Amino acid sequence: MNEKESNLAFLGRYSCPVEATVDVIGGKWKSVIVYHLLDGTKRFNELKRLNKGITQRMLTLQLRELEASGIVHREIYRQIPPKVEYSLTEFGRSLEPLILFMKNWGLENMEKVLENREKHETNQS
Repeated sequence: MNEKESNLAFLGRYSCPVEATVDVIGGKWKSVIVYHLLDGTKRFNELKRLNKGITQRMLTLQLRELEASGIVHREIYRQIPPKVEYSLTEFGRSLEPLILFMKNWGLENMEKVLENREKHETNQS
């Protein structure tokens, strides 16, 4: 265990550094939202369109959690109708190598994942 890992253990919040990362971008939607924000600022409805299957409530919740973690910046424009835009903070941009690695891994392996799951489901029946 290196010094940073010792410090995290000392803080008592996370059992390992991976847990800290998963806490910030874990779940089905957070890393996907970050991925879509890599290429620039988006409005709420644009993020909703890009993340097929996410509900409005879930998108709101995920964006709030990403904002609370310092990953996403929410800019509110006081106009009629109101306009809100989301972008990555500098801290959020530090996730880019990880998100792009996940994208590439998905491109290389999604077919195998689907095959394995289909095999597993067939064996379960």
